[in-house]
Amino acid sequence: MIAIGLAAFALRPTTDPREEGGVATLDEPFPGLEGEAVVGPPIDTRSMEWSVLVVNVWATWCGPCRREQPALLQVQAEYEDRGVAFVGVDYRDDRAKAERWIEDFGVSYQSLFDPDGRTASTLGFPFLPDTYLVDASGAMRYVVYGETGAEELSGLIDELLVADDPEG
Repeated sequence: MIAIGLAAFALRPTTDPREEGGVATLDEPFPGLEGEAVVGPPIDTRSMEWSVLVVNVWATWCGPCRREQPALLQVQAEYEDRGVAFVGVDYRDDRAKAERWIEDFGVSYQSLFDPDGRTASTLGFPFLPDTYLVDASGAMRYVVYGETGAEELSGLIDELLVADDPEG
């Protein structure tokens, strides 16, 4: 499974991923996110436990976000029993449209409501969608700039799970 993820990683562009999309390796502390959820109780990632945290910045008006949502749900279902947590950040959006999105897609993880974009800006994202992967120590290790797929995302999660496993 790791080889598949690495193959997908290798197929991404070799230019600067912030300009054209792709995967970038990070080693930055995760700033933690908190605030009002689109649906449900407030979110504070500092009170969550995870082996890997996947943070996806999205909006209802973003075509690539719409295309990638099924892959996010697939990966979430495959990894939830391994301590992988997902949080969305609904960027500069209309709440009613965001609520419909969550209902229509059957999104089971929470999303922060970020109507002014301040929450997303703490991550330093350049465009939508972006997906950040945080390891168990609280460090952001990968970001996928642009649309991701199930194979790519699973490969990156597997990398972090193996790195966190002392018997790995």
